[in-house]
Amino acid sequence: MLVMDKIFDVKSLLGVISFLMMPCSVTWGEDQDSLSVETDDLEGVEVSAFSGNTRMNKVNHVEHIGTDKLFRAACCNLGESFSSNPSVDVSYSDAATGAKQIKLLGLSGKYVQMLTENVPNLRGVAIPYGLSYVPGPWMQSIQVSKGASSVKNGYESTTGQINIEYKKPQGEEEFNGNLFFNSHLKYEANADGNIHLNDRLSTNLLLHFEDQRMKHDGNGDGFMDSPCQRQYNLMHRWSYLAKRWKSQILFHVLRDERSSGMVESDERTVPLYRVGVTANRYVFQWKNAYVVDYQKNASVALMLHGSWHDADNDFGHSFYDVVQKNGYAQLMYESDLTDAHNLAAGLSLNHDLYDEASSLYLNRQELDRETSSGGYLQYTYKLKKKLTAMLGGRWDYSSRYGGFFTPRVHLRYSPTDKLTLRTSAGKGRRTPHALAEHSQMMASGRTFYFAERLKQEEAWNVGVSAHLLLPVHERDLEVNAEYYYTDFQNVLVVNVDGARGAHTVSFENLDGSSYSHTVQVDVTYPFAGRWEVMVAGRFNDVRTTYDGELRIQPFSPRMKGLLTLSYKTNLDIWRFDVTGQLNGKGKRYDQTDYPTYFQLQAQVSREFRYFTLYAGGENLTAYRMDEPIQHAENPWSEAFDATQVWGPTHGAMAYVGMRFHLKKKK
Repeated sequence: MLVMDKIFDVKSLLGVISFLMMPCSVTWGEDQDSLSVETDDLEGVEVSAFSGNTRMNKVNHVEHIGTDKLFRAACCNLGESFSSNPSVDVSYSDAATGAKQIKLLGLSGKYVQMLTENVPNLRGVAIPYGLSYVPGPWMQSIQVSKGASSVKNGYESTTGQINIEYKKPQGEEEFNGNLFFNSHLKYEANADGNIHLNDRLSTNLLLHFEDQRMKHDGNGDGFMDSPCQRQYNLMHRWSYLAKRWKSQILFHVLRDERSSGMVESDERTVPLYRVGVTANRYVFQWKNAYVVDYQKNASVALMLHGSWHDADNDFGHSFYDVVQKNGYAQLMYESDLTDAHNLAAGLSLNHDLYDEASSLYLNRQELDRETSSGGYLQYTYKLKKKLTAMLGGRWDYSSRYGGFFTPRVHLRYSPTDKLTLRTSAGKGRRTPHALAEHSQMMASGRTFYFAERLKQEEAWNVGVSAHLLLPVHERDLEVNAEYYYTDFQNVLVVNVDGARGAHTVSFENLDGSSYSHTVQVDVTYPFAGRWEVMVAGRFNDVRTTYDGELRIQPFSPRMKGLLTLSYKTNLDIWRFDVTGQLNGKGKRYDQTDYPTYFQLQAQVSREFRYFTLYAGGENLTAYRMDEPIQHAENPWSEAFDATQVWGPTHGAMAYVGMRFHLKKKK
């Protein structure tokens, strides 16, 4: 315990250092902090900005991924946190940058509203690589909500929301660390700790570093299978919790460096094709809540958020450099009118500025600046535990698209404690930014075309779900079945090798129909108390009109199967986790099929008093694409293409790691 005593003996010194840093955070006044999606932090207050998930859980079907599930895999970042989740698909977007993308309800992750502690974040320029900006050891939990969401967080959610909860300053005083190393010679180091300066004021610091320098070419095509990468990531937070006033402030800074392309060789007869992506991101956030009336759970909250994202993208001779500046403010009020009736209202302001430069033809047409202001009302009716109805609407005015209305409605009915039925409907809208959100498309020799004016994307989403608990041998068999339909009135169509000719990509407005149907069933059962088994199956039908013809959307697999097995020994000393994924076939750009394939991952962990050792492997079936990069032998031709990735680009990977945890003596 001497080590732990020394760690917390420096409390005073760290407190002084943190206090000196605080004015800097106040000056910027923005970033990702929430006063609590942990309901304990605002018990009895229920401000929508901070405890919105508590209410949403009662109306929407929200999948909660806590630390127990996050520890089932290496979970180095957000993009690797959904390996055992039946709803979210994660895959590589191309074979050059190592960027991962998610899909929800069969559609691209850009239609999922990403939230960090219930604040919109990871938008625009952050979309291609944002999943790697959130280290796994920093996360306390993840909430995945499908379909129409609450109007409180804005109008951008179309297929759902993913909310990330970071570790809190006001939690129990502790120090955590995580070390990770894999067979691709990638290593990571994470550390976080918090300090309670007094009963009200607390602070924490989260650090992350990762590095991968090995140039590996397992398939012999002359290109790296995965990029060399280095990332520096730091977050500093403050929390002040008084009886009526709650305040949190956050500062986040990140630098992400990626380099890839051809491996140097004496046999090369063509100039080396290089890929380089560098991002510097700064985020600030300040959140305040004041309790007006405890009896009515009445409170008012103010959120201020801002980010600066500077990204440089180089692909061969092409480049795309962009700076996105974002400012966001929201003022909200919420109160229980009676035990059965709740009313929430708010005003919001969002400003985006894109400063872009590219070697490609780019007709901006005022796409570089937009200010949106609006307000919302949301009414919730609760009939004991049987029925909950939530009706919300917001009106916003965009400096680019004018005024528009966004309605959302949710119903939940529980005829018994064992059965819950839900339905939701609503509209989502978002502003598309062609290159900012699809910069990985530059990893090809294609010619780019841009519509003179991109319209605002808008879509209706309707969903129904049923959650059933069936008693089987004194335990509950949990069954969840759901169906979601998304219908676009307009969408940014990425038309590859279309009417403009082969080796082209055109960003254009929808001329026809675009929709997705998703059906999913998953079953979970705890065998013998120590075994947990989950089986899931999903079917997607995603179609978009290209050049007047309705086609299956490329790289949208038609089906997915998932099987997870988890076993714990007495006192949770040993833990074994296995996940099998069956990924169905889909279509390439030319509408030819790519095959179905199976992946397997496993992990074993051993708990000790102050630390945990874990080891595992990913893609243990060693399945990989034969040709992830087309025409790799001639990267300077128009036929070169590293964007048609539908499966793993490298073989099996093994890893080891250690997590350690020290708590302050009481």
